[in-house]
Amino acid sequence: MINLSELIAPGLKDVHRDVRQGGHVHYWLKGGRGSTKSSCIGLEIVLGIIKDPLANAIVLRKVGVTLVTSVYSQIQWAIEALQVKDYFKAYKSPPEFVYLPTGQRIIFRGADDKAKIKSIKLPHGYFKLGWYEELDEFDGMEEVRNINQSLMRGGEEFRFFYSYNPPKSVNNWVNAEANITRPDRLVHHSDYRTVPRQWLGEQFFREAEILRQTNETAYRHEYLGEATGTGGAVFDNVILRSVTNDEIARFDKLYSGLDWGYAIDPTAWGKMNYYAPMKTLTIFDEYFKVGASYDNIADTIKPRAKRLKITADSAEPRSIDELKKRGIYIVGAKKGPDSVEHGIKWLQGLTQIVIDPVRCPNTAREFTGYEYERDKNGNFKSGYPDKNNHSIDMTRYAMESVIISRDWSGVTS
Repeated sequence: MINLSELIAPGLKDVHRDVRQGGHVHYWLKGGRGSTKSSCIGLEIVLGIIKDPLANAIVLRKVGVTLVTSVYSQIQWAIEALQVKDYFKAYKSPPEFVYLPTGQRIIFRGADDKAKIKSIKLPHGYFKLGWYEELDEFDGMEEVRNINQSLMRGGEEFRFFYSYNPPKSVNNWVNAEANITRPDRLVHHSDYRTVPRQWLGEQFFREAEILRQTNETAYRHEYLGEATGTGGAVFDNVILRSVTNDEIARFDKLYSGLDWGYAIDPTAWGKMNYYAPMKTLTIFDEYFKVGASYDNIADTIKPRAKRLKITADSAEPRSIDELKKRGIYIVGAKKGPDSVEHGIKWLQGLTQIVIDPVRCPNTAREFTGYEYERDKNGNFKSGYPDKNNHSIDMTRYAMESVIISRDWSGVTS
């Protein structure tokens, strides 16, 4: 009888319990070196195949040639650790494992050949289980979403796993996405400190300790799996947390802004409260849509903004007039020389910019991922990058009256 407590590290046992209870669909396991998150996922894949006769699994990496030396070996280890090797037949070309009692399959594919993913035909059952290894190597959430749309069909329950070591930059898409709360997603962080020493060996712990003493930032990134940043974050005062309905009911200094979308850029609208004594801005509502029509914008934000004044980018007077015709209380921003710089410096000077990542996922992503650009020598450029900043522009417009009046409550430029 296999004792799973001897195979799953203490720091990952709560993940195993959640998978067993069917708590979530998507499991994002992030962490540093030696966290054994991949071992845990390998065990869950094999256990899931054995427990459900309709379950098949697909294991993905960005590049197909890396499969056999990484995730294939990890699944092979899990089969042997669970002492079920006699029940599985291994194939190398194409790589897969077949569960002999039922014919269920564990298939391996590279995302660099999406046609082979879409063309997979299963003899029976469906892809209940999936695993994206080295998630940060994929091109972005859109690529992952498109693959899932091909795979997650034909069944009632799904358990998809995503493993990665967080990149340094908070601007990386995988770090930004992990900050977005979804009810069907569990994001779990683990590191080597919860793993039994004999599993990793004493030399592993010695190397970690030497790096901690000589380069703590590198240690925190490599061994603790922290997104330590590139040092180029524009805003270091952003707090992501839930904003309750009770809090919103008490807000009495409300502001609203809108940044128009052009071509593939989104229209961004937001609603916020500014508490001057504590220099705290709380953003708790957003609209963020590419290719939005005037009717859609108006119909969506009118009941949420009500009679609250919306300050919008004045470069589009026709768009402002179109929303006025639809009953929106909207005015153009005054802007002026250096308004972008002054607006961002004002935001940087606040004690806190609180953003609810569930109510405002795009605003949270843009604020936390906004970083100074580097020149060819790796030095940070002066000025602020004009990309991925639609919610930031919206916020500047919303707060323009406070910034212009210089009622900054001690915030200086």
